[in-house]
Amino acid sequence: MTRLRKLMLEELQRRNYAEITTRHYLRTVEDFSRHFNCSPDRLGPGHIREYQAHLFSKKKLKPGTVTQRLAALRFFYIKTLKKAWSIAETPYPKKAVHLPTILSQEEVARLIEAARTPYHRILLMTLYATGVRRAELAHLKVSDIDSKRMVIHVQGGKGRKDRDVMLSSKLLEALREHWRRLPRKPGPWLFPGNRWHTADHPIDTKVIWYACQQAAKRAGIQKGVHPHTLRHCFATHLLEAGADLRTIQMLLGHRDLEETTIYLHLSQRHLNATASPLDSLKLKGESPPDE
Repeated sequence: MTRLRKLMLEELQRRNYAEITTRHYLRTVEDFSRHFNCSPDRLGPGHIREYQAHLFSKKKLKPGTVTQRLAALRFFYIKTLKKAWSIAETPYPKKAVHLPTILSQEEVARLIEAARTPYHRILLMTLYATGVRRAELAHLKVSDIDSKRMVIHVQGGKGRKDRDVMLSSKLLEALREHWRRLPRKPGPWLFPGNRWHTADHPIDTKVIWYACQQAAKRAGIQKGVHPHTLRHCFATHLLEAGADLRTIQMLLGHRDLEETTIYLHLSQRHLNATASPLDSLKLKGESPPDE
Protein backbone atom coordinates (compact mmCIF):
# COMPACT_ATOMS: atom_id res chain seq x y z
CA MET A 1 0.00 0.00 0.00
CA THR A 2 1.48 3.34 -1.06
CA ARG A 3 1.67 6.27 1.34
CA LEU A 4 -1.00 8.25 -0.58
CA ARG A 5 -3.36 5.28 -0.78
CA LYS A 6 -2.96 4.71 2.97
CA LEU A 7 -3.67 8.39 3.70
CA MET A 8 -6.78 8.40 1.50
CA LEU A 9 -8.05 5.16 3.02
CA GLU A 10 -7.64 6.63 6.52
CA GLU A 11 -9.56 9.77 5.51
CA LEU A 12 -12.40 7.65 4.09
CA GLN A 13 -12.50 5.44 7.18
CA ARG A 14 -12.47 8.42 9.53
CA ARG A 15 -15.63 9.68 7.83
CA ASN A 16 -17.22 6.21 7.96
CA TYR A 17 -17.71 5.96 4.19
CA ALA A 18 -19.42 2.78 2.99
CA GLU A 19 -17.11 -0.04 1.95
CA ILE A 20 -18.32 0.01 -1.66
CA THR A 21 -17.73 3.80 -1.87
CA THR A 22 -14.26 3.41 -0.37
CA ARG A 23 -13.32 0.80 -2.97
CA HIS A 24 -14.71 2.94 -5.80
CA TYR A 25 -12.84 6.09 -4.68
CA LEU A 26 -9.51 4.27 -4.31
CA ARG A 27 -9.93 2.56 -7.67
CA THR A 28 -10.71 5.89 -9.38
CA VAL A 29 -7.53 7.57 -8.08
CA GLU A 30 -5.50 4.53 -9.16
CA ASP A 31 -6.99 4.71 -12.66
CA PHE A 32 -6.34 8.48 -12.81
CA SER A 33 -2.69 7.94 -11.83
CA ARG A 34 -2.27 5.04 -14.26
CA HIS A 35 -3.75 7.08 -17.13
CA PHE A 36 -0.92 9.63 -16.84
CA ASN A 37 1.66 7.15 -15.51
CA CYS A 38 2.40 9.59 -12.73
CA SER A 39 1.81 9.92 -8.98
CA PRO A 40 -1.58 11.68 -8.49
CA ASP A 41 -0.17 14.29 -6.11
CA ARG A 42 1.89 15.64 -9.05
CA LEU A 43 -1.18 16.05 -11.29
CA GLY A 44 -3.27 19.21 -11.40
CA PRO A 45 -6.48 20.76 -12.79
CA GLY A 46 -5.32 20.44 -16.40
CA HIS A 47 -4.84 16.71 -15.98
CA ILE A 48 -8.27 16.39 -14.35
CA ARG A 49 -9.90 18.18 -17.31
CA GLU A 50 -8.08 15.92 -19.76
CA TYR A 51 -9.05 12.82 -17.78
CA GLN A 52 -12.70 13.92 -17.67
CA ALA A 53 -12.72 14.36 -21.47
CA HIS A 54 -11.06 10.93 -21.82
CA LEU A 55 -13.84 9.29 -19.77
CA PHE A 56 -16.45 10.66 -22.17
CA SER A 57 -14.68 10.41 -25.52
CA LYS A 58 -12.67 7.19 -25.15
CA LYS A 59 -14.33 5.18 -22.39
CA LYS A 60 -17.85 6.32 -23.37
CA LEU A 61 -18.97 6.52 -19.74
CA LYS A 62 -22.35 7.96 -18.80
CA PRO A 63 -22.59 11.39 -17.11
CA GLY A 64 -23.56 9.84 -13.77
CA THR A 65 -20.50 7.59 -13.79
CA VAL A 66 -18.19 10.50 -14.69
CA THR A 67 -19.70 12.51 -11.83
CA GLN A 68 -18.84 9.67 -9.43
CA ARG A 69 -15.25 9.62 -10.73
CA LEU A 70 -14.95 13.40 -10.24
CA ALA A 71 -16.35 13.10 -6.70
CA ALA A 72 -13.60 10.58 -5.90
CA LEU A 73 -10.89 12.89 -7.27
CA ARG A 74 -12.38 15.86 -5.44
CA PHE A 75 -12.23 13.92 -2.17
CA PHE A 76 -8.61 12.94 -2.84
CA TYR A 77 -7.46 16.51 -3.54
CA ILE A 78 -9.42 18.25 -0.77
CA LYS A 79 -9.36 15.69 2.06
CA THR A 80 -6.14 13.77 1.39
CA LEU A 81 -3.83 16.34 -0.22
CA LYS A 82 -5.50 19.37 1.47
CA LYS A 83 -5.47 21.24 -1.83
CA ALA A 84 -8.04 23.61 -3.34
CA TRP A 85 -10.59 22.34 -5.86
CA SER A 86 -12.22 24.64 -8.41
CA ILE A 87 -15.79 23.75 -9.36
CA ALA A 88 -15.53 26.26 -12.23
CA GLU A 89 -12.55 24.43 -13.75
CA THR A 90 -13.94 20.92 -13.22
CA PRO A 91 -17.74 21.18 -13.51
CA TYR A 92 -19.85 18.11 -13.04
CA PRO A 93 -21.40 17.01 -16.37
CA LYS A 94 -25.07 17.58 -17.06
CA LYS A 95 -27.16 14.46 -16.76
CA ALA A 96 -30.01 13.60 -19.10
CA VAL A 97 -33.17 12.88 -17.11
CA HIS A 98 -34.98 9.78 -18.36
CA LEU A 99 -38.24 8.51 -16.97
CA PRO A 100 -37.90 4.93 -15.71
CA THR A 101 -39.69 2.00 -17.31
CA ILE A 102 -42.96 1.08 -15.60
CA LEU A 103 -44.82 -2.22 -15.92
CA SER A 104 -48.56 -2.48 -15.50
CA GLN A 105 -49.83 -4.65 -12.64
CA GLU A 106 -50.75 -7.31 -15.20
CA GLU A 107 -47.17 -7.28 -16.53
CA VAL A 108 -45.77 -7.55 -13.00
CA ALA A 109 -47.99 -10.58 -12.40
CA ARG A 110 -46.75 -12.16 -15.66
CA LEU A 111 -43.16 -11.43 -14.66
CA ILE A 112 -43.51 -13.11 -11.26
CA GLU A 113 -45.34 -16.11 -12.69
CA ALA A 114 -42.61 -16.55 -15.33
CA ALA A 115 -39.82 -16.86 -12.72
CA ARG A 116 -37.47 -19.71 -13.59
CA THR A 117 -37.38 -21.21 -10.08
CA PRO A 118 -39.36 -20.82 -6.83
CA TYR A 119 -36.31 -19.03 -5.41
CA HIS A 120 -36.39 -16.47 -8.24
CA ARG A 121 -40.15 -16.09 -7.76
CA ILE A 122 -39.84 -15.12 -4.09
CA LEU A 123 -37.06 -12.64 -4.95
CA LEU A 124 -39.30 -10.91 -7.50
CA MET A 125 -42.30 -10.94 -5.15
CA THR A 126 -40.25 -9.35 -2.36
CA LEU A 127 -38.85 -6.67 -4.66
CA TYR A 128 -42.32 -5.64 -5.82
CA ALA A 129 -44.05 -5.96 -2.44
CA THR A 130 -41.52 -3.81 -0.57
CA GLY A 131 -39.81 -1.52 -3.09
CA VAL A 132 -36.37 -2.34 -1.66
CA ARG A 133 -33.17 -1.94 -3.63
CA ARG A 134 -31.46 -5.15 -4.73
CA ALA A 135 -28.57 -4.76 -2.25
CA GLU A 136 -31.13 -4.22 0.51
CA LEU A 137 -32.99 -7.34 -0.61
CA ALA A 138 -29.82 -9.43 -0.59
CA HIS A 139 -28.98 -8.37 2.97
CA LEU A 140 -32.40 -8.98 4.54
CA LYS A 141 -32.22 -11.17 7.63
CA VAL A 142 -34.82 -13.53 9.03
CA SER A 143 -34.98 -11.29 12.11
CA ASP A 144 -35.98 -8.34 9.87
CA ILE A 145 -39.38 -9.93 9.24
CA ASP A 146 -41.71 -8.65 11.97
CA SER A 147 -44.92 -10.63 11.54
CA LYS A 148 -46.40 -9.19 14.76
CA ARG A 149 -46.36 -5.62 13.43
CA MET A 150 -46.50 -6.73 9.76
CA VAL A 151 -43.43 -4.72 8.78
CA ILE A 152 -40.00 -5.51 7.35
CA HIS A 153 -37.00 -3.74 8.85
CA VAL A 154 -34.58 -2.55 6.16
CA GLN A 155 -31.26 -2.00 7.90
CA GLY A 156 -28.28 -0.11 6.53
CA GLY A 157 -29.97 1.07 3.33
CA LYS A 158 -28.57 3.72 1.01
CA GLY A 159 -26.92 6.45 3.06
CA ARG A 160 -26.77 3.97 5.98
CA LYS A 161 -30.39 4.72 6.86
CA ASP A 162 -32.76 2.20 8.43
CA ARG A 163 -36.46 2.19 7.59
CA ASP A 164 -39.56 0.02 7.86
CA VAL A 165 -41.72 -1.09 4.94
CA MET A 166 -45.06 -2.85 4.95
CA LEU A 167 -45.23 -6.65 5.08
CA SER A 168 -47.93 -7.98 2.79
CA SER A 169 -49.84 -10.98 4.19
CA LYS A 170 -49.43 -12.65 0.79
CA LEU A 171 -45.68 -12.05 0.91
CA LEU A 172 -45.46 -13.34 4.51
CA GLU A 173 -47.05 -16.64 3.49
CA ALA A 174 -44.73 -16.90 0.46
CA LEU A 175 -41.67 -16.18 2.65
CA ARG A 176 -42.70 -18.89 5.11
CA GLU A 177 -43.02 -21.35 2.23
CA HIS A 178 -39.61 -20.23 0.92
CA TRP A 179 -38.05 -20.82 4.34
CA ARG A 180 -39.56 -24.31 4.57
CA ARG A 181 -38.06 -25.18 1.15
CA LEU A 182 -34.48 -24.36 2.14
CA PRO A 183 -32.42 -27.56 2.62
CA ARG A 184 -30.88 -26.12 5.77
CA LYS A 185 -31.20 -22.91 7.74
CA PRO A 186 -27.79 -21.24 7.21
CA GLY A 187 -27.43 -18.47 9.75
CA PRO A 188 -29.28 -15.16 9.73
CA TRP A 189 -29.81 -14.51 6.01
CA LEU A 190 -33.31 -14.63 4.55
CA PHE A 191 -31.88 -15.30 1.08
CA PRO A 192 -28.68 -17.32 1.58
CA GLY A 193 -26.12 -17.60 -1.20
CA ASN A 194 -24.49 -20.35 -3.29
CA ARG A 195 -26.09 -22.69 -5.80
CA TRP A 196 -28.02 -24.67 -3.17
CA HIS A 197 -28.85 -21.61 -1.01
CA THR A 198 -27.11 -23.07 2.01
CA ALA A 199 -24.20 -20.63 2.43
CA ASP A 200 -23.47 -18.58 5.52
CA HIS A 201 -23.38 -15.45 3.37
CA PRO A 202 -26.19 -13.60 1.55
CA ILE A 203 -27.16 -14.06 -2.09
CA ASP A 204 -25.09 -12.19 -4.69
CA THR A 205 -26.95 -9.19 -6.16
CA LYS A 206 -26.14 -10.52 -9.66
CA VAL A 207 -28.52 -13.42 -9.00
CA ILE A 208 -31.33 -10.92 -8.39
CA TRP A 209 -30.50 -9.17 -11.67
CA TYR A 210 -30.44 -12.51 -13.48
CA ALA A 211 -33.83 -13.49 -11.97
CA CYS A 212 -35.42 -10.33 -13.43
CA GLN A 213 -33.82 -10.76 -16.85
CA GLN A 214 -34.83 -14.41 -17.18
CA ALA A 215 -38.40 -13.85 -15.99
CA ALA A 216 -38.90 -10.92 -18.41
CA LYS A 217 -37.64 -13.05 -21.29
CA ARG A 218 -39.87 -15.99 -20.35
CA ALA A 219 -42.87 -13.67 -19.93
CA GLY A 220 -42.30 -12.09 -23.35
CA ILE A 221 -41.99 -8.59 -21.87
CA GLN A 222 -40.14 -6.40 -24.37
CA LYS A 223 -39.45 -3.53 -21.97
CA GLY A 224 -36.09 -3.41 -20.22
CA VAL A 225 -36.62 -5.00 -16.81
CA HIS A 226 -34.16 -5.02 -13.93
CA PRO A 227 -34.54 -5.09 -10.12
CA HIS A 228 -34.94 -1.31 -9.86
CA THR A 229 -37.85 -1.52 -12.32
CA LEU A 230 -39.90 -3.30 -9.64
CA ARG A 231 -39.00 -0.55 -7.16
CA HIS A 232 -40.35 2.03 -9.62
CA CYS A 233 -43.47 -0.10 -10.14
CA PHE A 234 -43.99 -0.37 -6.37
CA ALA A 235 -43.97 3.43 -5.99
CA THR A 236 -46.03 4.20 -9.10
CA HIS A 237 -48.72 1.62 -8.33
CA LEU A 238 -48.96 2.89 -4.74
CA LEU A 239 -49.47 6.42 -6.04
CA GLU A 240 -52.14 5.24 -8.47
CA ALA A 241 -53.89 3.47 -5.59
CA GLY A 242 -54.13 6.73 -3.65
CA ALA A 243 -51.03 6.73 -1.40
CA ASP A 244 -49.55 10.18 -0.75
CA LEU A 245 -46.06 11.19 -1.85
CA ARG A 246 -44.75 11.66 1.70
CA THR A 247 -45.65 8.07 2.61
CA ILE A 248 -44.00 6.77 -0.57
CA GLN A 249 -40.90 8.86 0.19
CA MET A 250 -40.59 7.20 3.62
CA LEU A 251 -41.13 3.71 2.19
CA LEU A 252 -38.47 4.22 -0.49
CA GLY A 253 -36.00 5.82 1.89
CA HIS A 254 -35.60 8.95 -0.25
CA ARG A 255 -33.74 11.78 1.46
CA ASP A 256 -35.63 14.49 -0.42
CA LEU A 257 -39.29 14.58 -1.46
CA GLU A 258 -38.17 15.93 -4.85
CA GLU A 259 -36.72 12.49 -5.65
CA THR A 260 -40.17 10.99 -5.14
CA THR A 261 -42.06 13.48 -7.31
CA ILE A 262 -40.81 11.71 -10.46
CA TYR A 263 -43.60 9.19 -9.90
CA LEU A 264 -46.18 11.92 -10.56
CA HIS A 265 -44.91 11.84 -14.17
CA LEU A 266 -45.49 8.07 -14.30
CA SER A 267 -48.84 7.70 -12.54
CA GLN A 268 -51.68 6.97 -14.94
CA ARG A 269 -54.21 8.27 -12.41
CA HIS A 270 -52.52 11.66 -12.26
CA LEU A 271 -51.96 11.87 -16.02
CA ASN A 272 -55.56 10.93 -16.86
CA ALA A 273 -56.97 13.36 -14.27
CA THR A 274 -55.59 16.29 -16.27
CA ALA A 275 -57.38 17.02 -19.53
CA SER A 276 -55.46 18.16 -22.59
CA PRO A 277 -56.20 21.83 -23.50
CA LEU A 278 -57.11 20.57 -26.99
CA ASP A 279 -60.30 19.05 -25.55
CA SER A 280 -61.62 22.52 -24.64
CA LEU A 281 -61.11 24.06 -28.10
CA LYS A 282 -64.07 24.57 -30.43
CA LEU A 283 -62.68 24.00 -33.91
CA LYS A 284 -64.53 24.91 -37.13
CA GLY A 285 -65.65 21.98 -39.22
CA GLU A 286 -65.21 19.62 -36.29
CA SER A 287 -67.33 16.51 -36.64
CA PRO A 288 -69.74 15.88 -33.76
CA PRO A 289 -68.80 13.14 -31.27
CA ASP A 290 -70.02 9.62 -32.04
CA GLU A 291 -73.28 8.74 -30.34
